[in-house]
Amino acid sequence: MTLLVALDFASVAVFALTGALVASRAQLDLVGFIFIACLTALGGGTLRDMLINRDPVFWIGQPGYLAVASLAALVVFVAAPRLESRYRVLLWLDACALAVAVPAGVGVALGAGLGWPVVLVMGMITGCMGGLMRDVVCNEVPLVLKAGEIYVTAAFAGALAAIALTAAGQPFALLACAAVTFALRAGSVAFGWRLPVYRPRPPRDGLR
Repeated sequence: MTLLVALDFASVAVFALTGALVASRAQLDLVGFIFIACLTALGGGTLRDMLINRDPVFWIGQPGYLAVASLAALVVFVAAPRLESRYRVLLWLDACALAVAVPAGVGVALGAGLGWPVVLVMGMITGCMGGLMRDVVCNEVPLVLKAGEIYVTAAFAGALAAIALTAAGQPFALLACAAVTFALRAGSVAFGWRLPVYRPRPPRDGLR
């Protein structure tokens, strides 16, 4: 198994767990669990592969990804009622999934010989779009859009680190990508790191 395939399987498994946890918060049935888990796990990679004309799309060429996502959904369906804080578990699993999915997207784009701007965007899409789809479908405020959250920024920084290290000829670029992405996202979850957000100025002299 190549590193890229291993990264894809790992990101699918962990993102599927987060999808199933959101399904548990929405109180869906088992089929709903599997659907949301697969949407979360495969959504970002599917969009990436379609944009770069990768043929076939990764889970169509290897249906084992569907089995992994479905198994993860089944595990959460059984285990979710025993969790004290499903949202806290969701945040940490999501951080781990992001740290695996971003280097997976970067690696696929690099392997396709694409330029660094496209590599950067593909890393971010692979890491962020599945979670965005999950939250929108389940009517939750998307983590990627919460004010000040270091989420897309973590994906951006990780992908940028991989591009820089690849250009420098370093063999550990994808590992560094995972480390940077996880460190920033974990800091946001554990320590409340936030980015400044836009705040409009109050009107002067009572005028609007």
